[in-house]
Amino acid sequence: MSRVGNKLIVLKDGVSVEVKDGNLVTVKGPKGEITKQLSPKMTITVEGNVVKVARPSDSIENKTLHGTTRANLSNMVEGVTNEFSKTLIIEGVGYKAAVEGKNLVVYAGYSHTVPLAIPAGLTVKCNSATEVVISGIEKEVVGQFAAEVRAVRKPEPYLGKGIRYKDEVIRRKEGKKAK
Repeated sequence: MSRVGNKLIVLKDGVSVEVKDGNLVTVKGPKGEITKQLSPKMTITVEGNVVKVARPSDSIENKTLHGTTRANLSNMVEGVTNEFSKTLIIEGVGYKAAVEGKNLVVYAGYSHTVPLAIPAGLTVKCNSATEVVISGIEKEVVGQFAAEVRAVRKPEPYLGKGIRYKDEVIRRKEGKKAK
């Protein structure tokens, strides 16, 4: 049984949480501000620098919403304190990426380039032609955009070419053997 929902969220200096009717939560911090509608079934209380999430009953639905609501709120607090980031590595001859205006342009072995519009609130940097760093205060948006970039050319197991996360391990397969 998970006890994630019962853990308290401790706010650091400079971070404030405001809860309005229907659990419309606004978290402000040094990196920015996030407003999100969380489950109205949960009770969110802010006491000093501690935020607590409580559930109305022990039904299965309320237990799952309890942990999810607390995790989403914790991610919001973490995001305005320290930005989330994902690093992508591009491997393959001629494979590269570049930021052009408000687009990330990916060259991934196709006959055309693949332009991806960078969502609002995200920062995309190309440290080199083969390394892309995506960062922002909303964990969901960072992860979604990183997944969209990776989907342009998923890593393949024989040569390892494609776009992968920095910490991702690609299981390599052995090719055909000559008889």
